[in-house]
Order: sequence, then C-alpha cells, then structure tokens
Amino acid sequence: MLTNKQIQKLKSLAHPLRPVLQIGKNGFHEDLINDILNYLNKHELMKVSILKNFIFNEYEAKEWFKEAGITYVSKIGRVLILYKYSSNISNHVLEN
Repeated sequence: MLTNKQIQKLKSLAHPLRPVLQIGKNGFHEDLINDILNYLNKHELMKVSILKNFIFNEYEAKEWFKEAGITYVSKIGRVLILYKYSSNISNHVLEN
C-alpha cells in the first residue's frame, strides 16, 4: 500500500509522461494486462489512456490491476496512472 506522499510523488513523476497504451472497446483482457506488466517491468510507472468507446468502471479497473499486482495510482480525466515495483531496473521511481 502506498502512502499519500508516495502517491503524490508518482503523480508528479507521471505528469510529463504520455500514455503508452489505450484501453478500447475490448476493455480489460489478458493481452492488455500482459502488455502493461511488460512495460512496468522496464519502467515502473506508466500512463494508460481510456478511449471514449469504452465504458470505464473504476471499481472493475482497480480489481483487474490488483489481481495483476499493479498499483492503480489515480485517474485524471480519461488517463490512468499505474505503478509496479520492478526488480529489473536499478533506478527505482520511489527511491529518495
């Protein structure tokens, strides 16, 4: 579980990032989660955009990501900020 301070730090670090994946009419599916996990293994922090043709349910999204071990940081407009600690990189996002 992240502290409020960590969440604020992740939001500020994500601010300049552009969304790298999109959630569309197919919604949450295994390939999408695998793509997100692969990206987070290399970068720890990412933005995902939600297309207008997808009816977004925040509770469902949080459950999907929680099951995959991904931290749902926040939603700003139609953009999600996601985080997952990765032991594969040397420069961790939440290190002081």
